[in-house]
Formats: sequence, C-alpha cells, structure tokens
Amino acid sequence: MTTADNFHDAVSRPASTVSIAGVPWPTYKVVALLIGLLVFGAVAVLTTAPAPAVLGGAGAAAAVWLVLGLRGPSHH
Repeated sequence: MTTADNFHDAVSRPASTVSIAGVPWPTYKVVALLIGLLVFGAVAVLTTAPAPAVLGGAGAAAAVWLVLGLRGPSHH
C-alpha cells in the first residue's frame, strides 16, 4: 500500500460526529465545550466572580479541545 493509499483511507474514514443544527461536529469538540461549560459553572458557584469562571472554563475547554484533537481520529 502506498502513502497515497494510506492518506486516502484516513480521509475517507470520518471521525465520529454529532449533528448540531444540521452541521456535523467532531465529538471531541462537543466534549471540550461541555467540559468548559461545567468548569465555568463550578468556578462561578465557588468564587461568585465572573472573571475566574470565564477564564477557567475557556482554559479547560481549550486544553481538552487540543488534547483530544491531537490524539487524532478515533478508529472503531
């Protein structure tokens, strides 16, 4: 199998997706956004201050998004 065949196989197998308003989103992005929202809510309740809540939620979402995105597509 050539490199071009390997590339074609990787491209033809889409990662698992979730449809949001008819737009397919990779599952890892949805998970990252949900984790960011949970962190935002938890920090907002614990500190009652908006700045740490927003920064914490955004940081958690970005970290999860990058880690899961770099992990690559899931192969079932």
